[in-house]
Amino acid sequence: MAKIERVEIFMVNLLPKVKRTDAIQSFVRQETPFVRITDADGASGLGYSYTIGQGGPAIMSLLRETLVPRLIGQEAEAIQRIWRDLLFSTHATSVGAITSLALAAVDTALWDLRCKRAGLPLWRMLGGAKDSVPMYTTEGGWLHIETDDLVADAISAQAAGFAGSKVKIGRPHLSEDRERLTAVREAVGPAFEIMVDANQSFNLAEATRRAKVLEPLAIAWFEEPMPADDVASHAVLSARTSVPVAVGESMYSLSQFKDYLVGNAASIVQVDVARIGGITPWMKVAHMAEAHNVPVCPHFLMELHVSLVCAIPNAPWLEYIPQLDELTKAPMRMENGRAYPSDSPGLGIDWDEDKLAASRVKGLDLTAS
Repeated sequence: MAKIERVEIFMVNLLPKVKRTDAIQSFVRQETPFVRITDADGASGLGYSYTIGQGGPAIMSLLRETLVPRLIGQEAEAIQRIWRDLLFSTHATSVGAITSLALAAVDTALWDLRCKRAGLPLWRMLGGAKDSVPMYTTEGGWLHIETDDLVADAISAQAAGFAGSKVKIGRPHLSEDRERLTAVREAVGPAFEIMVDANQSFNLAEATRRAKVLEPLAIAWFEEPMPADDVASHAVLSARTSVPVAVGESMYSLSQFKDYLVGNAASIVQVDVARIGGITPWMKVAHMAEAHNVPVCPHFLMELHVSLVCAIPNAPWLEYIPQLDELTKAPMRMENGRAYPSDSPGLGIDWDEDKLAASRVKGLDLTAS
């Protein structure tokens, strides 16, 4: 083992490839904090996190002032110990998005370093359950998109080999959601999955009404129907509808997932590797879900999640939303609607160092040793 000798942090802003809107927000830009960790042998790992437009400087401040100074001199292989130490060093600000997103940037860097030292890709290091995964696309299903364009995108995705499409719901009246979803279902037929996402926009009464509209359309899952901290209402909704309820992208701790799983409040777990705090807690959530016979279908970050879902047996889908093309030499490998994790040692993301250097937000970087 080798001790951590140097830590570098910087941030890059990425604009969305398409306009992205849902029932409660817009994806303004991807603020992307990076952490590069170098050990005493000269090996290094690069990790990252993200926001959808707000909070990036706060994450960088937490890294600079609190987390990075605690890394110097630590054994780089002691990932579990480091993660827990950093969590408890920020106990007064946990559980929450800023802390989890900062932890994730550190944790993914440590896993990248571990895999590179071992000469293994992440998906094999973590278990190697499968070498590819089916994808569904979200890029053509945003809430502002009109029905004809929704249909055209779903047909195009189906022709490209995708096995499903996600459609955002939460239009002012349920009749609008019904019309949009019915048109897509009629266009793609019964063998193509349609997922829907309300982005926490309903209360229990309205979620129940919308679920009744979804059932005849054989919807694959009803994502974030209500605020994520309302476990009890999700349990009630899950008992009322035959449509699987999916949650997880807005949850930031193991305990939150435990409450959902024990309370039979979710049929699908959508744990986000950045928002949960990194690969270390992501794997714990995945194994906890497997123990409850619940699938894991993670949110966003396809370039990193492809390795994680291929590491475990209970992950049937990868969400297609490309976002890192401007910072990489080559995109994630895709063929006929399936995604394939890289066999290169590390996270499997082919970063372009020149592009990273040219894209840094000035005034937020730091190097500690």
